[in-house]
Amino acid sequence: MSACEICGGKTVFYFKKNYASSPYSHLMCDWGDIEYIRCENCGFVLSLSHQQASRSAWEKLNHDYHHLIENCDGSFSIPNQPPYAMQAMMLQLLAVNGIISLANSLDYAGGYGRLSLLLSKYYDVRLPVYDPFVTSNDAHNFYFNDIQGMSFDTVFNSAMFEHVRSREELEHVNELINPNGTLLIHTVVTEIVPKDPDWFYLAPPVHSAFHTNKSMSILMTQWGFNASIYSPLSKTWCLLRLHDKTIEQRVNLINHELQSNFLIYKDGFVDYWK
Repeated sequence: MSACEICGGKTVFYFKKNYASSPYSHLMCDWGDIEYIRCENCGFVLSLSHQQASRSAWEKLNHDYHHLIENCDGSFSIPNQPPYAMQAMMLQLLAVNGIISLANSLDYAGGYGRLSLLLSKYYDVRLPVYDPFVTSNDAHNFYFNDIQGMSFDTVFNSAMFEHVRSREELEHVNELINPNGTLLIHTVVTEIVPKDPDWFYLAPPVHSAFHTNKSMSILMTQWGFNASIYSPLSKTWCLLRLHDKTIEQRVNLINHELQSNFLIYKDGFVDYWK
């Protein structure tokens, strides 16, 4: 087995899954059994089958899946859709309180720009979108078709960390962030990835990587992030490179204003899901 993409630890076979039933069987008919490996150190789980697939097969799977979801006629339930309204609210709260800046921001791998549309319509906030599998001809919002050489103060990344096949794809995200910038991530992070082919987060056939609290803590430290904020309602983490106690005070103020624990601040990674 190859070394772990996150920590370099030893990986071992974990389990297999087959997409033999509707609605994804026609998308996966040429893939066969999907084999997953797990890092013995940090618990990160990766689909070896997705990693070893050709780039053309991977791109076709992503393209076909996203078009299936976007044009769903209600014949099946769309799984794991991001909580866009809560994400938009979280971004606005953090921006108004000076914790992040949306003046120079990007929604990386933002699909068809649903979050950007909400921010524009309800908050008058412009959040440009880039997605390697969606072009401006497919989308209905402001898009970058090329971000080569660009960098941003805030990068939002929703439901992409579970779609990667290599560390290089993760590095593409980190390289977009300015030295004192912030990264916001929406994904599922667990204490231990269940050894269960029927686990809900395996249902979308484009999900190829599964993160643990330990693997995310290691990754954010490697990237120079020192603290984080988590919003349970938006299921989104904000990673901060600057360790600033006034940020914790501002988070407490937001929670006081909302009369709820909308945000959770912690030095290091907020390991909310145990």
